[in-house]
Parts: sequence; C-alpha cells; structure tokens
Amino acid sequence: MPCFSLTSLLLVAEEAAAAAETVESTGLLNMDRLPLLGVTVFFVVAVVFWISVARSGGEIKVREIAGLKAIEEAVGRATEMGRSVLFVPGIQDVSEIQTIAGITVLSKVAKTAAEYDAKVEVPVARTLVMVTARETVQEAFLAAGRPDAYNEDLIYYVTDEQFGYVAYLSGMMVREKPAACIYMGCFYAESLILAETGNSIGAIQVAGTAMPAQLPFFVAACDYTLIGEEFYAASAYLSESPAELGSLKGQDLAKVLAFGLIGLGALLATATQFVPSLQGAFDFFTGTLLG
Repeated sequence: MPCFSLTSLLLVAEEAAAAAETVESTGLLNMDRLPLLGVTVFFVVAVVFWISVARSGGEIKVREIAGLKAIEEAVGRATEMGRSVLFVPGIQDVSEIQTIAGITVLSKVAKTAAEYDAKVEVPVARTLVMVTARETVQEAFLAAGRPDAYNEDLIYYVTDEQFGYVAYLSGMMVREKPAACIYMGCFYAESLILAETGNSIGAIQVAGTAMPAQLPFFVAACDYTLIGEEFYAASAYLSESPAELGSLKGQDLAKVLAFGLIGLGALLATATQFVPSLQGAFDFFTGTLLG
C-alpha cells in the first residue's frame, strides 16, 4: 500500500511538473492581446467615469431625438380630435431587447396621455408583454396623478400569430381611426402593412425599430422614425437616469475610439501598397491590436 501511494505521488509530481513547464512556456497571459485588453479597460473606465459624473450632478447632454419630441404633439392631436392613441410594442416577447425599449417609450406615451386625458390602446402579441405593458401604463398614470383614469382593458392580448395580429390591427385602425399610431419594438413583414394603413387614415405616426430591413418602410410611411441606436438611446433620453446617461456617453467614446482604429487601419492598408516597409506595422495592427 505504501508503495502504491509513493508511486501515485510520483506520477502526480511528474504531471504537475509537466503542467508547470506548459504554463511557463505559454504563460498565464497572452502578451499579444495586451492592446486589446487596453481597449477593453478604456471602455470600462469611460462608462464608469461618466456614470459617476452623472450621479454627482454633472450635465450630460444628449442630442434631441425628433421622434420622441413628437410624441407630445401626437398625443395632443389625439386629444383635440377626441380620438385614441394606438401603441404597438412589436411582435416579440419581453426577452427581446427591442420590446423592452418599446415599453420604455410606452411609459412616456402613457404619462403624456394621462396628463392630456387621452385614451391609449395597446394591443399586444404576447401575454407577458401584456402584463408588462399594464404595469408600465398603470405606473405612468399614477406618476401623472391620474390613477383613476387607468383602464387595463385597453391593454389586451390579441394573438401570437404574426399576420393574425396585423390583420386585427389593420381592421381596428380602419374602423376606429386613431389620431396617432406609435410603433416601437421588433417588427418584420407587418411593418409595411401597419405603416401604410396608418398613413391611409391620416394618423400621425411615430416608429422606432432596430430591424434594418424594416426601417425603409417606416421612414417612407411614418412622420417620424427612430433609427437603430436612437431607439435604444430613447430609454436614457426619457428617463434621464444617471446610470443610463453615463453608459450612453461611455459607449459613444468607445465608438469614437473604434472609428479612429478603423480609420488608422485603412490608412495603414493604403500606405502599405506604396511603402512595403510598413507591412510589419500593418500586421501588428491587424493581428495584435485588432486580434
């Protein structure tokens, strides 16, 4: 037994020595990736710094987004005409980040509607979105001091079926003719049908999505469109939360750095064609810095 234990210990020692040699030869850190680590640290520090600036009361300016400023105009028009406001939060579930961004905008729409005493109707394609939207609208009405005006029956589930949902919305829009139609979320082929139907009834339309293939339809048929990252920035723009504003500013700085690296890479690639001696610098830039 002691012999067996000694043999086992020797085997373990040999394996440990071999592992140590491997670690020594490869290293715990890949030094070639240090520039990439520096970029990551820069991004993290920028976000944390601007969050701390926002929390300490520093001013962080966010570019005005025309589509969000138009929401008050759209709700005001609906109030003047005595018609409703239709809000469509996309066709995906709450696990989709675009749906969450849409619900954030819904909070602003609902609060404005409560202040103007306008009706907001929110048909949804997912039951969990219905629950989330109801809680969001209820909180918005409470914040506006109008909890008695909240009606959960105006936020209801239709169907999970894509074109069954859009067929219902199109029919409702033609029958009830809402004064304002707001589309904020993840959309697919139904975007064109919704936007065209809203345009045909003369409604003021505000749309926002991060789906590149659907943006042309919204831009063509809607009065205002939040394009790509404007849609995600809406949350920080509306809430004015220090954490969200700081994150937004930090991400903008990271984008500036990324654009600078892309520009430098393009210049190096061009210069290498005329000065072959720069090939080493270009290889370092693409292979080490960019990875």
